[in-house]
Order: sequence, then structure tokens, then C-alpha cells
Amino acid sequence: MRKLNFSNILLIFSVFCAATTIAASAQTISTLVNFNGTNGYQPGSPLVQSTDGNFYGVTYYGGTPTSCPLGGGYNCGTVFKMTAAGELTTLYNFCTQAKCSDGGNPDSLIQASDGNFYGTTFIGGASTAYCNGCGTIFRITPSGNLTTLHTFCLQAGCTDGEKPDELIQATDGNFYGVASLGGAYHNGSVFELTAAGKFKTLYDFCAQTNCPDGGLPVSLMQASDGNLYGTTYYSGAYNGGTLFQITLGGKLTTLFSLHKPNSLIQGSDGALYGTTGAGGNADHGIVFRVSPAGKLTTLHSFCGLNCATGDSPGAGVIEGSDGNLYGSAGLAGLTYYAGALFEITSSGAFHTLYLFCSLDNCFDGWGPGQLMQATSGTFYGTTSGGGTSNHGTVYTLSEGLSPFVSARPSFGAAGQSITILGNNLTGATSVTFNGTPATFTVVSDTYIQVTVPAGATTGSIQVTLSSGMLFSNLPFRIP
Repeated sequence: MRKLNFSNILLIFSVFCAATTIAASAQTISTLVNFNGTNGYQPGSPLVQSTDGNFYGVTYYGGTPTSCPLGGGYNCGTVFKMTAAGELTTLYNFCTQAKCSDGGNPDSLIQASDGNFYGTTFIGGASTAYCNGCGTIFRITPSGNLTTLHTFCLQAGCTDGEKPDELIQATDGNFYGVASLGGAYHNGSVFELTAAGKFKTLYDFCAQTNCPDGGLPVSLMQASDGNLYGTTYYSGAYNGGTLFQITLGGKLTTLFSLHKPNSLIQGSDGALYGTTGAGGNADHGIVFRVSPAGKLTTLHSFCGLNCATGDSPGAGVIEGSDGNLYGSAGLAGLTYYAGALFEITSSGAFHTLYLFCSLDNCFDGWGPGQLMQATSGTFYGTTSGGGTSNHGTVYTLSEGLSPFVSARPSFGAAGQSITILGNNLTGATSVTFNGTPATFTVVSDTYIQVTVPAGATTGSIQVTLSSGMLFSNLPFRIP
């Protein structure tokens, strides 16, 4: 995820108001959390719905006063827990260990199959060769006990990478991610970290003459074919970044050269969807689709500043339980260029849902990041600024969508154990995969552990409750 440079932001507001709820057309935006610096500043990656029913996230800055090597008085960031009602608890303040060996400026967070959370920090760690430490991979328990698993730039010349970004857990149980800098050619890398903690570089970018394979990778995801797909922010045929595929063994194929692409998702139709921060009709970014056959289609071109559809999205889209895509344009819209939320169908019908800074002093926030949809049907998001202290917010977006269940991961083979998230799951009487009954255990009111049954085919997961039935928001894919 790209970082905002606060020295270039001209929005300065006098803020002193409380959390609010705003209705816009059929949408409702409700502010749940106002960050104030002490409890965090500039929330970054999307929130994570946990098996305990709470939401977890990170703030890039803020936290209790520490000696952060980044300087600027922003402190080094936090990991936090939030209830569905917005009650926030700080679990960890970074840079509380000597010389920031625990890292600083956390940038991603996921919940792994062991129930713990894993993430990356952009700076800090045991290495002090460059940049006051070049980042870490960490594990943190739901109660806040943090362990540093890997410090970057411990190898001569930072050949293991520096400045890690997104982290994922693949179906083999290992963790994969990208380091935006460093590597053998100093243009970033793709890495693997086993569940036992063994680190390995899978690919170093700019390994080819003139860097057609890209540089500065920013995202990574795993598709149902088992391969990893990601994006780079520089180099490629147009020096604006690439979309690539890489096997778990490290074989990389450049699929497209794009202009500042953000993170990707795989939709229920099997296609890949994403956004770019540049390119398109007015060079202000696009929403695009890559079909399973490999055809790239522009679904929407953003029109720039002073335009209601937004400008230069800095985050990818997600697929809602209604099958439509939802996303944000980070620094655009009609009001103070503060950002917009949008909805777009897979065929390209576009609708602006909300313009931030619609309230005086931007109490509703500005600079929205990537959305996530909770199993209640409600969308949750963060803004990097605005709110009552101009340090960012957590908000909800209601589109009136019904509750559902969500499989983690959303694909797997027969015999694989997966987690099904939901609400009010106690008393579930059956779980089926596209009609095939599965063996399951109701662990709590908010999640079920289930084994993918033999003979299952790609399709919806159905959970039967005494109150009715819940269906998965995405089809579960059998590779």
C-alpha cells in the first residue's frame, strides 16, 4: 500500500466535533472511531474480521510516545482491536523495544490459520545498515503478544529486500509477500516465509534488461489456480508498473504493463479486478478486469479533480455480497478533493456512493483506503485523515445488504480444513459445499471449522441455522 506524504497535504482543518452519522441517498456513513494520535494516526491496510467477531487493524503512525527513527513527531504506529460497535483497544505500540528492533510503521495485517495475526512494518528491525532498519515481519496474538519473525536487510546489500508491503498466507500454509525495495537488483522482491519461520527470496525484480518485469512491487494475492498474482508500481514497458503472475516456486510471468496499478482481487466469475492510479482517458486511473482467458478490459476511467467519480485511486476494489465491486478514490471528489466511495458492476456501470468532507471540518474523514465487507453485510473502511482530531477515522457504509458467511480461504481441495466466518452461528445444523454435505464443528458464535468434502464442486457454501440459511458471499472454488 502506498504511503501518504503529509508534507504534501494541504488540508489543514480546525476540528472539535464528535462522531456523526450521515445519510447520502440510500447509503449511510457512520463514524465509529476518531483517531487522536495516542490511539493511532493514519490507519492503513483494510480491517480484518477475526474469528472472535472483532475487527483488527494497524495505524501507520501514532501510539504512545516513543523515539521513532522516522521523525516528524508521528510516532511509530499501532495494532488495534475494535468491536463491531466501535470500541477500540490498542494491542501494541511499535518501537517500544530498544533501537526499534520490533519495527515501526506497520503496513499490513492478516489473520492466519493458527488464529494469530501476521503483518509487516515498513521500518525498524534489528538491522541498522540503512534507513534506521528496513522493516520486519511480525506475529501478534489476539491479546497483543508480538514476536518479530524476520528483519529485512540483514544480508549484505539488502539482498533479502527492504520495506515490505502486503503479506498473505497461501493454501500451502506458508506466508508470501513483497518487499518494495532491496533485493539483488534493488528494485524489490517476492519472498516466502514458512510456518516454521524460514525466509526465502522467490524473485528479484528488474532481473531483465530495462526492467520489463517491473520494479517496486506493491501487492500480492493467490488465485484459485494456486498461482500468486501481484502488481509493481514502476518499470515495465511504459515505466508505470506491471501486473504479474508468479508460481509458488518462483517462476514469474509479466502479464500486462499498466500505470500505477494497486492491489488485485479474484471475482466470483474467476476474473481479476483492480484499479490504477494513472492511465485511462484522462490519465487519472481506471478500474479494470482481466478475464480468465487473459483479456484486459477497462471498466471505468476516472475523470480527475473536481469530478464526482474521483481521481487516482490508491487502493484496489473488493467484491460485495451483491456481486458488485466497491472501492475508493483516495484524493478526489467535489469537496476539498477529500476522496469518494464508488460502486461498479462487472460490466462497468459506475455509481458514486459518497464524497468525503461532506461535513464541516471533514469530521467524516478524508483520504479513504480499501474497504472490507463484514459478514453482517456492512462495509467497514478507514480514512487517513479527518475526524475530530484530523488523525483519521474508522467508518461503516451500509448498503442494506444481508448477512452472509465467508470462507477463509475461499478455495481449497477435498480434505482441507477451512474456517467459515459469520454471526450467530451457534446451533448450525448443516454445512454444504454447492450441495455436498461437509463435516464441521461450531467453534463459537462467530466461526465454524469445516473440512472440504470429497466430491464438492465450485459453488456456494450454505450454512443451515434454526433461523434460516446463510450463503457465502463468494463461490468456494475447488482448484
